[in-house]
Amino acid sequence: MKDDRGRYYLPFPGNKKVRMYVKPVGDEICFRLWSADDPQMWEEHRWLPYAMIQEAAGMYRRKQSKFDPNQAYDIAVARALLKEDS
Repeated sequence: MKDDRGRYYLPFPGNKKVRMYVKPVGDEICFRLWSADDPQMWEEHRWLPYAMIQEAAGMYRRKQSKFDPNQAYDIAVARALLKEDS
């Protein structure tokens, strides 16, 4: 999907108020979260490279958190969305 912010997907399909935007930056894919319930989130958080997300995901695994960054930041979906632009 695409809007004025760019390409996005719904990281939590049951919640259409949250969008994950993706864009290429050099050789990397970067992600940025947006929420209709927290519009300031867009301004407060920057684009994150996938490598940084993977590093943080390791911390979540060690803490046995219920949040799975790999679900929200889905590299396969991001690649497919960006491929549509090529």
